[in-house]
Amino acid sequence: MARLSEQELIRREKLEGLKKLGINPYPAAQFQVDFYAKDLPDNYQEGKKVILAGRLMSRRIQGSASFAELLDSSGRIQLYFNRDEICPGEDKSHYNEVYKKLLDIGDVIGLEGTLFTTQVGQQTVKVSNFTVLNKSLRPLPLPKTDAEGNQYDAFNDPELRYRQRYVDLIVNPQVKKTFLQRSKITTTIRDFLTEKGYLEVETPILQPIPGGAAARPFVTHHNALNTKLYLRIANELYLKRLIVGGFEGVFEFAKDFRNEGMDRTHNPEFTVMELYVAYKDYFWMMETTETLLERIAVEVHKKTQVEVGDHFIDFKAPYPRVPILEAIKTHTGIDISQMDEEELRKTAKNLGIEVDDTMGEGKLIDEIFGEKCEHHYIQPTFITDYPKSMSPLTKEHRDNKKLTERFELMVNGKELANAYSELNDPIDQRERFEAQLALSEKGDDEAMFIDQDFLRALEYGMPPTSGIGIGIDRLVMLMTNNSSIQEVLFFPQMKPEQKTIPLSEEEKSVLQLIKQNTPALLNEIKESAGLSNKKWDTAIKGLGQKKIVQVVKNDDGLFIELLN
Repeated sequence: MARLSEQELIRREKLEGLKKLGINPYPAAQFQVDFYAKDLPDNYQEGKKVILAGRLMSRRIQGSASFAELLDSSGRIQLYFNRDEICPGEDKSHYNEVYKKLLDIGDVIGLEGTLFTTQVGQQTVKVSNFTVLNKSLRPLPLPKTDAEGNQYDAFNDPELRYRQRYVDLIVNPQVKKTFLQRSKITTTIRDFLTEKGYLEVETPILQPIPGGAAARPFVTHHNALNTKLYLRIANELYLKRLIVGGFEGVFEFAKDFRNEGMDRTHNPEFTVMELYVAYKDYFWMMETTETLLERIAVEVHKKTQVEVGDHFIDFKAPYPRVPILEAIKTHTGIDISQMDEEELRKTAKNLGIEVDDTMGEGKLIDEIFGEKCEHHYIQPTFITDYPKSMSPLTKEHRDNKKLTERFELMVNGKELANAYSELNDPIDQRERFEAQLALSEKGDDEAMFIDQDFLRALEYGMPPTSGIGIGIDRLVMLMTNNSSIQEVLFFPQMKPEQKTIPLSEEEKSVLQLIKQNTPALLNEIKESAGLSNKKWDTAIKGLGQKKIVQVVKNDDGLFIELLN
């Protein structure tokens, strides 16, 4: 077990103090709440009796009285503790001992009281009784404010925030707002589609063939069946099977998994909403998508304009429609519509795009568009009519056999949605799968597998259908003005946590100075630390032995450098 800090040791002593008083710091009984912070001011009634529960976030003790702040699931509310109100008899220990000495910031309490307004007009709960519901053993990393109003020691290190999201949600209220908005977004989509009569369904996550997209899958093994399985990269082929089975419209909020890189817009585990509707085409799907996104913006922001970084993005329908080959010509000056694979590869190289021999025609076009065009489309824009080689599950374009009836919705320079008039010709679909197999044999580890059961389903007949996949995480990023996908996932994937090395207080303070000034002159850090020679020598030696810093010498003097 890691060495406990001084504050953690004190909290454990207080835990034992509660037990000695006969108080269970972790009671099992239900605590029935009937009032929340959000109920103020709309439901405020002077003298109304209320029961609340939440986390103690601050307090100002002034002898026999105290003001405090409680954080519940809906927000913060001010509390007023009066010793004689809480302890009307001669025994004042519940206030003097429990409240003043054994409670800490971060403890969870339940309380009964009455509403009143203070002399400065603050709506407050006058506490008549309180109960300890959970003793917190770690101090919260609450920000501090100095006399000039400057805030410091905020809990804002991204790695710590993502690893300890539970703390992030407590101390950074804007984080909770993001996830409340995420819930509103998914609820709006669900309501929109349900109102149209479409059925929400669930399809397998463990699949014998990872179909429906071009991506590298995660692989696992099912012991009882003694067979290899894959975490799904898309749910498309299963939803189409349901259209074959007779449902007119189906949708699913699916967790998909792709064993690929991680960055600010990609997480190996992500959420997508896929919708398939019979007797529709991609023109209908564009109109439906516009209507849906406009409704989401209004539900979340009460208007169609959304602030995203340096831009204001307007989700008001309709959106421009630009063929992909036209977009490439516009932004590169090159017409690639008649080029074969080798010509495309040469063009990509001339444009400074990294390519290799495993990349077929479709991937080359995708790379050219992604590198040279995508970032130009800030306002919602449908990029349409992709070449057939890029779209193995898409119906051939009705006016041009080299193209398909596909669109991708670009917003803020990134793909938000991908949609087709779905390919329902089983013979054509088999040929497209076989072309993907040829790419796989060339070394493309993202090429699609041949799903024989899906081909069999198509042979029974799938009506004309349009389908779409909308990236929920990216949609939430847009609607909440977050530039990193980690900000809209409760628990994003992280590298394994490194073992924490216990440091003394002197080592911590010296290390903080080094981090702020690295590489740092040894004498300057020593002077800033303000430690005695003995404590300074002990701290530097300790940081060196723990392989955290090293002292190096060059022509300019002695420097301290971080090792990791």
